[in-house]
Parts: sequence; C-alpha cells; structure tokens
Amino acid sequence: MPRTRRSKKIKNTSSGNSFHDRDALLGLFKQMYLIRQFEITCGEQYSQGNIRGFLHLYIGQEATGVGVLSQLSKDDYVITHYRDHGHALARGLDVNRSMAELFGKSTGLSKGKGGSMHLFDVSKKFMGGHAIVAGQLPVAAGLSLAQKYKNEEGITVCFFGDGATNQGVYHETLNLAAVWQLPILFVLENNGYGMGSSIERVRAGGTDFYPGVSTYGIDTAEVDGMDVLAVREATRAAIDKIRSNSSPYFIECKTFRFVGHSYADGQKYRDNDEIKSWRNKDPVETFPKYLINQNMSTDQEISDIKSKIDKQIDQAVKFAENSPNPPMSELYKDIYRD
Repeated sequence: MPRTRRSKKIKNTSSGNSFHDRDALLGLFKQMYLIRQFEITCGEQYSQGNIRGFLHLYIGQEATGVGVLSQLSKDDYVITHYRDHGHALARGLDVNRSMAELFGKSTGLSKGKGGSMHLFDVSKKFMGGHAIVAGQLPVAAGLSLAQKYKNEEGITVCFFGDGATNQGVYHETLNLAAVWQLPILFVLENNGYGMGSSIERVRAGGTDFYPGVSTYGIDTAEVDGMDVLAVREATRAAIDKIRSNSSPYFIECKTFRFVGHSYADGQKYRDNDEIKSWRNKDPVETFPKYLINQNMSTDQEISDIKSKIDKQIDQAVKFAENSPNPPMSELYKDIYRD
C-alpha cells in the first residue's frame, strides 16, 4: 500500500524578507526578463517568417521555471514539454544557439533540426523539450531510475502542463516513481488550459491536481507560480526532502500564459477580464517593484539590466541571421548515436 502523504500550500513570500542576498534576487529578475524578451522577440521573428513550424511561448510563466531551476545543481537532469524556451534559458543554455535553433540554423543547439519544441543540451543535463503531450514523463522516470541505480548525486526535474494529466502515462509514471522511490521532482505548470480547453471542461474533481497525487504516497505542495520567491522556497524544500529520502515529490504551480497555446491561437476561448486579472500578477512587472520597495535595487539599476539584456537578445538574432543553414549532407546524420 502506498503511504499517505501530506499536501501543503506554500504561501506567497514576496511580501516578506528574502532568504538570499541582493545579487541572487537580481539574478532571478535577470532570468525572468531574459526569458520574456527572448519570447517576445521569437514572436516577432515568427511573424516575419524567420521562425517556422510550431511556436509555444512561455510569456507569463517565467516565475515558475526560474524559481525551480534556480535551486538545481549541475548534477541534476531537467526534462520538459514543448513550451521549453524558458526552461532552457533558465538552465543556462546559450542564448545565441537557442535562437539559432529556432531559426533552423546549423549553429543551433540541435543543429537546426529540432526547432522550437526540441531544445537540447546534454552538457547542461537539459534533456530537451518534448512535443508529445506527457511524452517526457516516462523518460524522466528512466533518467531518475538510472541516477538511483548508479548511486549518483543528482535528481531529475520534470516539467509538464495540466493537459498532460489526462494521459495514462502520467499516472503510470507517478505510480512507478512511488513504487521505486525515485529521486524525482514533478513540476506541474497549471496554467488552467490544455490548448483551448479549460480544466473545468475536461476534468472531474476540480482544478487542483496535487491532492490526488498524494494517493500514490508522494509528498506534494501547491504554490503560486507567479511568485518566483514562493516557487523557489517550495523547490528548495522539495529538493531537500528528495535528496535526504531518495523519494519523489510533486509541486503544482498555479500560473498563467499571457499568450495563446501556440502563436496561431487567437484565444477566443478566454475572457479578457481573466487575462487582465492575471496580468496584475505579472512576475516580470511585480518582482522588480518588490526589489525596489525592499531597497534591494533602484529604478536606474533595473533599467540598466533591461537595456543590457535587450542588447543580448538583439545579438542573438544577428547571430541566428548570420548563421548558415544545415547542408543537405547533414540530413541523415544524428539519427543514430555513433
């Protein structure tokens, strides 16, 4: 019988004192702003025809990815879904090569063959975005099982959206993670919608997922995914428990995407008032104000940070534009491992 685990809610922390220094907090803002500007630029480049195929933007959800990934070590694996740009950048993947991959250029992270949904960098233990809904979950379990089998120090972090919870492999993976006591952190980015369908339309039992996960004997927590400090706090507590017990943990982050499911989505299924209410919690807007109010930064410093990152993004676009297309001779390479 699986053990009954206690669920808990992590309170908002942005109104209180931080547990890290000023530089660490500024680092969180830099990461979130970098992701936001990268994604905005991707949308612009998509409209101009420089990025093709599918494009799923992370705009609005930055606090979740940054808060979680800020707590990982170099020994930890990260695997995620098709909305992967934010996770890739927060993990420290090269900005230029990330943009080049989206442009389909040979200098890209996957040599221009993966595109938006398949950013990979094994050197960072970033095991990619995955286009199939919930497809990354069993792979994450495999990574974590390998870590445990080899007595490695790291853990595995697996991101997925609420749409993935309707797939059978979601439950199968949770069950095996509990049975095998895998050192894995499941991060549900609950943005309220699976493509164009709200949770209420497709799920019985309400909009909270974490209580049901407890039935597998997995510790769980719910957190405000728009509050980077709350996410960081929840992640730190979860990872401490995973490392000490070699057991799985599940965090549900309540968040919201400010854009459509993909760039082609007109969002006719969402109410403008709903979008506006979530916009008031925009982490890229609220967090720098918090830093200034706590005398940890100034308007000028925030402005300087933004200017520097804007230039970094501009340089990434130039790098992608000037990079060569993959030659036809590359077509059948990298299909099998050498």
